Amino acid sequence: MTDEIQNLSERAFTLLKTLVERHIHEGQPQGSRALSRASGLNVSPATIRNIMADLEELGLVRSPHTSAGRVPTARGYRLFVDSMLTVRPLNAGELSDLSDQLDPDATTPELYSHASSLLSSITRMAGVVVLPRQEQAAFRHIEFLRLDDERVLVIWVINERDVQNRIIHTDRPFSDSELQEAANYLNHHFAGRNLHDIRAGLLREMRQARDSANRLMVTAIEMAEKAFAADPEEEGGDYVMEGEFNLLDYEEMADTDKLRELFQTFARKHDIMDLLDRAAVADGVQIFIGEESGYEVFEDLSVVTAPYGADGQTLGVLGVIGPTRMAYDRVIPVVDVTARLLGAALNRSG
Repeated sequence: MTDEIQNLSERAFTLLKTLVERHIHEGQPQGSRALSRASGLNVSPATIRNIMADLEELGLVRSPHTSAGRVPTARGYRLFVDSMLTVRPLNAGELSDLSDQLDPDATTPELYSHASSLLSSITRMAGVVVLPRQEQAAFRHIEFLRLDDERVLVIWVINERDVQNRIIHTDRPFSDSELQEAANYLNHHFAGRNLHDIRAGLLREMRQARDSANRLMVTAIEMAEKAFAADPEEEGGDYVMEGEFNLLDYEEMADTDKLRELFQTFARKHDIMDLLDRAAVADGVQIFIGEESGYEVFEDLSVVTAPYGADGQTLGVLGVIGPTRMAYDRVIPVVDVTARLLGAALNRSG
């Protein structure tokens, strides 16, 4: 925060706070007379206009071309969130409702989907949950099913319940008994380890022992190298999003070109994953307001995120995407609590 902003008068802070709160509630530019009444300050509209001019010079407010009133900038919202916002904790009933809807008896994919839907339905914005990258997942069990001489269906379980299938192509035919022995070997020696460790360490050690290994070991090596190979489509990560069409309800999203670009960004996923990956390495709730995201497509949006995890390990991040005039006092605790409850449900489900 610059010295000029730190030295703002109490009246200027009051006016900015009033402006932000009214803009969040109404979504419209605010004129001097409306701010004079709403702020409770005993000053003339002319004085308020002078203060607002100072705030505009500092980049905290701006005047839309179509109105004489002013709206907060991303910088103004940042000052509001950092210095003026009072977050309202969720009450016991709201906590109970959230907890009930993240049922630990649900499958892990269902938990991620439910969390995203909850964030969307409560905030009436877009809810997003970044899925754990597969390299963070714990390997539990694997089976190989021969399809023909060159193809094998791999069925594996990660994180207790997540069942995934993959078809791999082999360099030579394998018999059913060879595949069964290889699966038994891998299940016995590597169950419980995460896939990153298996790829980076265990397979390297197995290859080093190839010359002295028996036939079973060689078969297990050959199958494991293909089965545990990283999937290029998963390298960039993935997420579950619900409620993106809620954004159509906000007037600032009425620009068709901007809206099309935003939904194309949702579909490509790369930019959002980059933004959410930055949030995942930080502790607690993170807020990106407007251009703070680094992407022009988000200039009218804010992203509020929090990391979630299980067994003491961060697995991913979840959050809400909505207009910069979102009710931060409401959204922040919803995101924070949902992240904690998702982590608790994942712990119990494991």
